[in-house]
Order: sequence, then structure tokens, then C-alpha cells
Amino acid sequence: MLLRCSFTRPHHLSWLFSPPPLNHHLSSSLCLSSRWRLFSIQASSTSISSSSSSSSSASSPPKPSKETLNFVKRALFVPPGVETDNVSEEMVLPGSNIVIGPYAGDAQIKQVDFVKSSSRPRDCPKDGLPEFAILGRSNVGKSSLINALVRKKEVALTSKKPGKTQLINHFLINKSWYIVDLPGYGFANAPEAARMDWSSFTKGYFLNRETLVAVLLLVDASIPPQKIDLDCANWLGRNNIPLTYVFTKCDKKKSGKGKRPDENIKDFQEFIKKSYREPPPWIMTSSFTGLGRDELLLHMSQLRNYWDN
Repeated sequence: MLLRCSFTRPHHLSWLFSPPPLNHHLSSSLCLSSRWRLFSIQASSTSISSSSSSSSSASSPPKPSKETLNFVKRALFVPPGVETDNVSEEMVLPGSNIVIGPYAGDAQIKQVDFVKSSSRPRDCPKDGLPEFAILGRSNVGKSSLINALVRKKEVALTSKKPGKTQLINHFLINKSWYIVDLPGYGFANAPEAARMDWSSFTKGYFLNRETLVAVLLLVDASIPPQKIDLDCANWLGRNNIPLTYVFTKCDKKKSGKGKRPDENIKDFQEFIKKSYREPPPWIMTSSFTGLGRDELLLHMSQLRNYWDN
């Protein structure tokens, strides 16, 4: 039976809203990393030391392979029910830092129904079902990702004109949870009044929506890191809103001398390292090739099932 949230935060979900640790670079921190256990597996200093003597090197562990070092240096998102000592590389979703745990369940989408569009947070559905909000800069591929997740064309309206979505759109999945399509931020061609309206009603949604499990913050991997995306994450962190970075367009590369998507993602993660104590969950996707679709749904299932437990 699904949990019905009241207007007060449930006691057993208080971990979701605990104040995140602050960093001297930013006034906020990431949100989900302070609520779910994130850790960085460090390679043993004895195995990578270059200063040991010849007499001690004989008893030292063998130097780990390059692949092993790449894995152990990655900061992982470890869900409840998983002991950090038991994490293996096979438990990490491909193209992400997300560990799959016992709360991961049936991630198939069998039915999707458009419920309503709301111009005000108070007009959103009040049935208490859990929901994931999809947020990102205009033209980041929000609608394309939603269509890819549900595997139905034009479930969410796609447009070549940034800023097309200007309402809070609820899609009911399997009659048990919601995907919420939010207006994109940062579209320069919109009038100032529209930008102010976006800020007002979207922030009102985040601050008052008790059924929000997490925000999927979409970041365009085909271009260099954008300050506006980091600013958005900063605001979400200050207000204790859980988030997962979803890197989109990982199959693309901008014309000219632009970097590859994996290089842009690496640069983005470097910015995160400078600003936050721990990186949030992240995953690579492509609506065109289907990269990361099943993995993202599996990640959402364990967040949702833990919320509903």
C-alpha cells in the first residue's frame, strides 16, 4: 500500500531532509548525497606507494590495475541495505556512479497516462503518489527523455523552440507514481515576465511538494559545463531537495572543435569536486540511442521503493 504523505514530513523519512554539510565555496551542498550514504573507495596506500624500500616491497600487495584504480577512485551512490564493504563493480550501473541495492524492483513502464497541466503548485494532483520531477535548461532534452523512458512518441511535447513547456505536467506511470515535466530554465528568448513566473511557481512546487521523491536534473553533455546548471543545483541543495544528475545527449558532439560528451562530463564533475564534499548520483543517457534508459529506471525504482517503504 502506498504511503500517503500529510503536509508534515513523515518521521521515518526525516533522513531525506536533514541539513546537508556546507562547503566554503558554496552556501549549499548537494542534497541526496547527505541523505543516502555516499562514499569514495580509496586505494590502499601500501599498494600505490612509490617510496617503499626493496625489503618491504616484497611483502606489499600487488599494484592494482588501471581499471581497478579507476573504479576505486570513483565516488559511489550507495543505497540503504548495502554494506560499503560488499560493493563490487558489478553492482554499479554502467555509465553512472550508482550502486543497485535491495530496494531496486520492477522498473518496467507498462502504462502511462497524462493527468493534468498545472499553472500553480496548489493545483497539482493531491493523491499522495510519489513523483520524480524532471528539470533542466531549455533545449536540454527533457521531453525527449520522457518519451524515451515511456517508449511512446509525443507523450511529452518536443519542440525546437526552447521554453515551450511552461506548465507543471503530471504523467501517471503504472497507476502508481508520477513523472513530472517542469518548465525549462534559462531560455533567453522568453520575456522577463515569463522568466519571473517560472521562478515563482516552479520554486513553489519544490518547496511545497511533499510527495517529491527526487529531482532529475538534466545536464547537456554535448556542451561544456554551464554555470546556470550548477546554480540550479545549488538552490536545490540549499532547500534540501534530493537530486540526481542525468547527463543527456551523450551520443552527440557539437560541430567544430567541441569536446566529446565524456570529456564534458569529466569537466562537470571537476566543478562538483571543487564545490561539494561528495558528488551526487549521476548517470549518462541518450534519448536517441537509448543509452542509460533501463539503468535510470532501475535507479528510480530503488528511490521510489525506499520512499514507499
